[in-house]
Amino acid sequence: MAEDKSYEALIDELIEKEAQLDHTKASIAKTDKQIQKIMQSNTYQKTASVRKLLPSGKEKDHYIAYLEEQLNHHQSENVLLKEQLLEAQQELEQLDYDTLWRHIKEKKDTGQIITELDKRIEQKKVEDHHFRYILEAAARQFQQEEPAFKQRIFTKVLEGAKEHASEFMARAGLTEDPVQLSEVASYRACMNMRVRQYQLAGSLPEYTLDDKPSAYRFIQKLGMRTPHSPEEIYTIDTLPEKENIVIKPADGAGGRGVYIVYGSSDIISVKTGEALSNWSLLKHRMEKDLLENKVAQDAWRIEELILEDTDTDQKVSGRDVKFYCFYGKVGVILEIIRTPEIKYCWWDGQGERIQTGKYDDKAFHGKGVSQEEIDMAEQISSQIPSPFMRIDFLRSEDGLIFGEFTPKPGNYEAFNDKIDTYLGNLFIEAQAKLDKDLLQGKQFEIFKEA
Repeated sequence: MAEDKSYEALIDELIEKEAQLDHTKASIAKTDKQIQKIMQSNTYQKTASVRKLLPSGKEKDHYIAYLEEQLNHHQSENVLLKEQLLEAQQELEQLDYDTLWRHIKEKKDTGQIITELDKRIEQKKVEDHHFRYILEAAARQFQQEEPAFKQRIFTKVLEGAKEHASEFMARAGLTEDPVQLSEVASYRACMNMRVRQYQLAGSLPEYTLDDKPSAYRFIQKLGMRTPHSPEEIYTIDTLPEKENIVIKPADGAGGRGVYIVYGSSDIISVKTGEALSNWSLLKHRMEKDLLENKVAQDAWRIEELILEDTDTDQKVSGRDVKFYCFYGKVGVILEIIRTPEIKYCWWDGQGERIQTGKYDDKAFHGKGVSQEEIDMAEQISSQIPSPFMRIDFLRSEDGLIFGEFTPKPGNYEAFNDKIDTYLGNLFIEAQAKLDKDLLQGKQFEIFKEA
């Protein structure tokens, strides 16, 4: 990686230095022409007698003084522009999320939200148009340059253009000396398009496993353990008062409306970490979830509570281990502890700890996963005819126990650009591999049976 950065830095310097050298040569030639033009002009010829009366070198000194005056003028303008830019940057930095949120709320409350959105959307369209035009112009300047320079500039442009890259840049990826198009990939864009596919098609393979009974049947056919979970759907009034269970919305995600019940007087809200001291308070919180639209409907499931260690008096519910899988390949892994407060730890597909830009403010150093566990997640993923599926487990004292499938993880736009691009490339690669397997007749029989 260090060698790549050094090479890129060298290419950058060569591009800049060659351009500066060419510009300097052109400036010298232009200046020579201007001097010759001035000396051949009528004005210069007519003032020859006056210039002869000036002391030796006086004409040169006047010219130098004039240039210094112009230089000072431009420097003053430059300082002023920098000050204005700094003020604008400081003003922009002051517009934090809370300020913008209050601004938008005010527009909503005063009935101006549509006008405000129209204005901002139009501004963004104009800015995006100019931005893409600048990037395209930069790329076109290097279409005929030597391959190393072209590769570097195109890669840099694609980093900014991403999925909006022009056709001629994509075409450069199909030549004998192809430009690498890795920067155009975006996980958030792939996921958005996948949801749109769902809307248009009415269903997608991965969403059939979003149904808990179907998911459990599929996993059990693969010989893996699942928590005991009745198929019955309960309402708040019919919910059985049991110990050592987890209560979840029948159709929910992200920990909203999820409660860990160690006992009738020892209940924890997974989302908030709040401790509830009795069953009546639990029902009140569940009703509040419905009123505040945190849970869509009064439909709940219960399942067996998985504990990490049952040999001690301290009750530690099994931590979540979530594998972001791309048709047989793990991209990233999210490890979560939920008590006494929720914390997150990210790992890459090789089991190395990383930062992703998501939950960085609530990070902890987790226990990680074994290579056998990564292999297991990849094997499950390879049996699902979809380019992406998140496979969620709970860690028990006996190892990982399947929890659920998540075809559309929440807040997938929160990944930083590096991870978004990395996962986007995995998604595209997975789709190509899946298409090839389907054309060669792969049947996905276990998936179909489930």
